[in-house]
Amino acid sequence: MNLIYCIDLFGTLVFAISGVLIAVEKKFDLVGAIIIGIVTAVGGGTLRDMMIGETPVGWMKDLNYLYVIFAALPLCYFFQKPIQKLRKGIFLFDTIGIGLFTILGLQKTLGVGLSPIIAVMMGIVSAVFGGVIRDVLTNEIPLIFRKEIYASACLAGGLVFLGLEYIFPELVYNVPIAIFVVIIIRYLAVRRNWALPFTPNP
Repeated sequence: MNLIYCIDLFGTLVFAISGVLIAVEKKFDLVGAIIIGIVTAVGGGTLRDMMIGETPVGWMKDLNYLYVIFAALPLCYFFQKPIQKLRKGIFLFDTIGIGLFTILGLQKTLGVGLSPIIAVMMGIVSAVFGGVIRDVLTNEIPLIFRKEIYASACLAGGLVFLGLEYIFPELVYNVPIAIFVVIIIRYLAVRRNWALPFTPNP
């Protein structure tokens, strides 16, 4: 297994854990927790693949993704308190996950011949829409609809990737550089309380 694939699986696990933790906090039953874990982990990628006509969707062709999602359930139920204490660490891995999923989604969309603008949009969908579906199902306001910088970081990383690909199309560092841009913007936004302005009151 290559490094990107391993990180992709780990990011899927972290997203699934974040979904199951919310389900546990909301006192969902076992089935509800499984559903929330699945939609959080692969909801964005599923939506992207359906929109670009890539079916069956990615996780259906590789059961390792389901295995790591189902692994999140016992981890959250038996190690809930230690995981809660590691939330800062989980935030870091979650941030790495959105960076990775943004660029992988963008690359996959370019690979089917769609325009760079659509590719950036699909990269953002890959990274954030699993969380949107999770929040809707758990009766929360989705993070991308709040003032917190989240999807904007994915947009910046996607644009950086396209720019690097235009200037240095064979540079193997384009992917890690673009992922790092997403990570650093998201990390600094949280650490320094950067935020997008609210919509003015009417």
